Amino acid sequence: MSRILLADDSAHAQRMGEYILREEGYEVVSITDGETALLRLRDVDPDLVLADVLMPVKSGYQICEFVKTSPYHRHTRVVLTAGVNDPWNPEEAARVRADGKLVKPFEASAMIEMVKPLAAAAESDRGSAPASEAAGQVPGLPEPEPVKFTPFQQEERRGLDPERVRAAVALALDEAMSDIIEKITEKVLVALDRNA
Repeated sequence: MSRILLADDSAHAQRMGEYILREEGYEVVSITDGETALLRLRDVDPDLVLADVLMPVKSGYQICEFVKTSPYHRHTRVVLTAGVNDPWNPEEAARVRADGKLVKPFEASAMIEMVKPLAAAAESDRGSAPASEAAGQVPGLPEPEPVKFTPFQQEERRGLDPERVRAAVALALDEAMSDIIEKITEKVLVALDRNA
Protein backbone atom coordinates (compact mmCIF):
# COMPACT_ATOMS: atom_id res chain seq x y z
CA MET A 1 0.00 0.00 0.00
CA SER A 2 1.09 3.58 -0.57
CA ARG A 3 3.19 5.60 1.84
CA ILE A 4 1.98 9.10 2.70
CA LEU A 5 3.96 11.95 4.26
CA LEU A 6 1.59 14.18 6.25
CA ALA A 7 3.20 17.55 6.99
CA ASP A 8 1.11 19.71 9.33
CA ASP A 9 1.94 21.68 12.47
CA SER A 10 -1.54 21.06 13.91
CA ALA A 11 -1.63 18.03 16.19
CA HIS A 12 -5.39 17.74 15.62
CA ALA A 13 -4.99 17.73 11.82
CA GLN A 14 -2.25 15.11 12.13
CA ARG A 15 -4.40 12.83 14.32
CA MET A 16 -7.42 13.15 12.03
CA GLY A 17 -5.36 12.63 8.86
CA GLU A 18 -3.52 9.64 10.31
CA TYR A 19 -6.75 8.02 11.50
CA ILE A 20 -8.55 8.44 8.15
CA LEU A 21 -5.59 7.28 6.06
CA ARG A 22 -4.59 4.35 8.27
CA GLU A 23 -8.18 3.10 8.27
CA GLU A 24 -7.81 2.85 4.48
CA GLY A 25 -4.56 0.89 4.88
CA TYR A 26 -2.07 3.63 4.03
CA GLU A 27 1.26 3.90 5.79
CA VAL A 28 1.49 7.42 7.26
CA VAL A 29 4.52 9.38 8.48
CA SER A 30 3.63 12.67 10.19
CA ILE A 31 5.89 15.71 10.37
CA THR A 32 5.27 19.00 12.22
CA ASP A 33 7.20 21.49 10.07
CA GLY A 34 8.20 22.06 6.49
CA GLU A 35 11.95 21.86 6.97
CA THR A 36 11.72 18.42 8.59
CA ALA A 37 9.38 17.33 5.81
CA LEU A 38 12.05 18.19 3.25
CA LEU A 39 14.67 16.29 5.27
CA ARG A 40 12.49 13.22 5.56
CA LEU A 41 11.47 13.01 1.88
CA ARG A 42 14.44 10.82 0.96
CA ASP A 43 14.05 8.20 3.67
CA VAL A 44 10.24 8.11 3.66
CA ASP A 45 10.08 8.12 -0.17
CA PRO A 46 6.33 8.81 -0.18
CA ASP A 47 3.88 8.23 -2.98
CA LEU A 48 1.88 11.20 -1.75
CA VAL A 49 2.62 14.28 0.35
CA LEU A 50 -0.11 16.16 2.19
CA ALA A 51 1.37 19.56 3.07
CA ASP A 52 -0.21 22.39 5.04
CA VAL A 53 0.22 25.72 3.26
CA LEU A 54 0.88 27.52 6.58
CA MET A 55 3.71 25.64 8.30
CA PRO A 56 6.73 26.92 10.19
CA VAL A 57 10.03 27.34 8.31
CA LYS A 58 8.87 25.97 4.93
CA SER A 59 5.32 26.24 3.63
CA GLY A 60 3.35 23.59 1.82
CA TYR A 61 3.89 25.55 -1.39
CA GLN A 62 7.67 25.32 -0.91
CA ILE A 63 7.48 21.59 -0.18
CA CYS A 64 5.37 21.07 -3.30
CA GLU A 65 7.77 23.06 -5.46
CA PHE A 66 10.72 21.02 -4.16
CA VAL A 67 8.98 17.69 -4.80
CA LYS A 68 7.82 18.67 -8.27
CA THR A 69 11.30 19.79 -9.35
CA SER A 70 13.18 16.89 -7.76
CA PRO A 71 14.19 14.06 -10.11
CA TYR A 72 14.16 11.71 -7.12
CA HIS A 73 10.44 12.24 -6.53
CA ARG A 74 9.05 12.13 -10.06
CA HIS A 75 6.29 9.75 -9.04
CA THR A 76 5.26 11.65 -5.89
CA ARG A 77 1.95 13.52 -5.86
CA VAL A 78 1.38 16.56 -3.61
CA VAL A 79 -1.90 17.72 -2.12
CA LEU A 80 -1.90 21.07 -0.33
CA THR A 81 -4.05 21.49 2.76
CA ALA A 82 -5.51 24.64 4.29
CA GLY A 83 -7.94 25.48 7.06
CA VAL A 84 -11.31 26.93 6.14
CA ASN A 85 -10.16 30.42 7.16
CA ASP A 86 -6.51 30.10 6.06
CA PRO A 87 -5.36 32.24 3.14
CA TRP A 88 -5.27 30.18 -0.05
CA ASN A 89 -3.36 31.23 -3.16
CA PRO A 90 -4.63 29.30 -6.21
CA GLU A 91 -2.06 30.96 -8.49
CA GLU A 92 0.80 29.80 -6.25
CA ALA A 93 -0.72 26.32 -6.02
CA ALA A 94 -0.85 26.17 -9.83
CA ARG A 95 2.70 27.53 -10.15
CA VAL A 96 4.14 24.80 -7.88
CA ARG A 97 1.99 22.21 -9.72
CA ALA A 98 0.01 20.93 -6.74
CA ASP A 99 -2.10 17.87 -7.55
CA GLY A 100 -4.99 18.94 -5.36
CA LYS A 101 -6.28 20.79 -2.32
CA LEU A 102 -7.95 19.52 0.86
CA VAL A 103 -9.75 21.73 3.35
CA LYS A 104 -9.26 21.25 7.09
CA PRO A 105 -10.73 19.93 9.27
CA PHE A 106 -10.39 16.80 7.16
CA GLU A 107 -13.55 15.01 6.13
CA ALA A 108 -12.96 11.29 5.59
CA SER A 109 -14.82 10.78 2.29
CA ALA A 110 -13.33 13.93 0.70
CA MET A 111 -9.83 12.94 1.80
CA ILE A 112 -10.11 9.38 0.49
CA GLU A 113 -11.69 10.59 -2.76
CA MET A 114 -8.68 12.88 -3.29
CA VAL A 115 -5.95 10.53 -2.05
CA LYS A 116 -6.92 7.19 -3.58
CA PRO A 117 -6.46 7.99 -7.31
CA LEU A 118 -3.34 10.08 -6.70
CA ALA A 119 -1.69 7.39 -4.58
CA ALA A 120 -2.58 4.74 -7.17
CA ALA A 121 -1.11 6.86 -9.99
CA ALA A 122 2.07 7.44 -7.97
CA GLU A 123 2.45 3.71 -7.30
CA SER A 124 1.98 3.03 -11.00
CA ASP A 125 4.58 5.66 -11.95
CA ARG A 126 6.99 4.25 -9.39
CA GLY A 127 6.58 0.78 -10.87
CA SER A 128 7.26 2.00 -14.41
CA ALA A 129 10.44 3.91 -13.50
CA PRO A 130 13.78 2.42 -14.60
CA ALA A 131 15.48 0.31 -11.91
CA SER A 132 18.12 3.00 -11.28
CA GLU A 133 15.44 5.61 -10.60
CA ALA A 134 13.42 3.24 -8.43
CA ALA A 135 16.56 2.82 -6.33
CA GLY A 136 16.84 6.61 -6.06
CA GLN A 137 19.67 6.91 -8.61
CA VAL A 138 19.05 9.26 -11.48
CA PRO A 139 21.57 9.07 -14.33
CA GLY A 140 23.76 12.17 -14.55
CA LEU A 141 23.07 13.30 -10.99
CA PRO A 142 25.46 12.83 -8.08
CA GLU A 143 24.49 10.38 -5.36
CA PRO A 144 22.76 12.37 -2.61
CA GLU A 145 24.49 12.83 0.72
CA PRO A 146 22.95 10.88 3.59
CA VAL A 147 20.44 12.86 5.61
CA LYS A 148 21.69 13.91 9.05
CA PHE A 149 19.00 13.84 11.71
CA THR A 150 18.82 15.92 14.86
CA PRO A 151 18.39 13.97 18.12
CA PHE A 152 14.71 14.93 18.02
CA GLN A 153 14.30 13.49 14.50
CA GLN A 154 16.19 10.33 15.51
CA GLU A 155 13.71 9.75 18.34
CA GLU A 156 10.88 10.19 15.86
CA ARG A 157 12.47 7.59 13.57
CA ARG A 158 12.75 5.12 16.46
CA GLY A 159 9.00 5.26 16.92
CA LEU A 160 8.83 7.63 19.86
CA ASP A 161 6.18 10.31 19.51
CA PRO A 162 8.06 13.64 19.66
CA GLU A 163 4.84 15.52 20.41
CA ARG A 164 4.24 13.38 23.51
CA VAL A 165 7.83 13.80 24.64
CA ARG A 166 7.55 17.56 24.15
CA ALA A 167 4.25 17.62 26.09
CA ALA A 168 5.78 15.60 28.96
CA VAL A 169 8.77 17.95 29.15
CA ALA A 170 6.47 21.00 29.14
CA LEU A 171 4.36 19.48 31.91
CA ALA A 172 7.44 18.69 34.02
CA LEU A 173 8.74 22.24 33.51
CA ASP A 174 5.37 23.72 34.47
CA GLU A 175 5.35 21.70 37.68
CA ALA A 176 8.94 22.63 38.55
CA MET A 177 8.66 26.28 37.52
CA SER A 178 7.04 27.61 40.71
CA ASP A 179 9.77 25.99 42.84
CA ILE A 180 12.50 27.39 40.56
CA ILE A 181 10.98 30.89 40.68
CA GLU A 182 10.78 30.73 44.49
CA LYS A 183 14.45 29.71 44.83
CA ILE A 184 15.66 32.35 42.37
CA THR A 185 13.60 35.04 44.13
CA GLU A 186 15.15 34.08 47.49
CA LYS A 187 18.68 34.26 46.04
CA VAL A 188 18.02 37.65 44.43
CA LEU A 189 16.61 39.03 47.69
CA VAL A 190 19.62 37.76 49.65
CA ALA A 191 21.98 39.32 47.07
CA LEU A 192 20.12 42.61 47.22
CA ASP A 193 20.19 42.64 51.03
CA ARG A 194 23.98 42.13 50.96
CA ASN A 195 24.45 45.02 48.54
CA ALA A 196 22.15 47.39 50.46
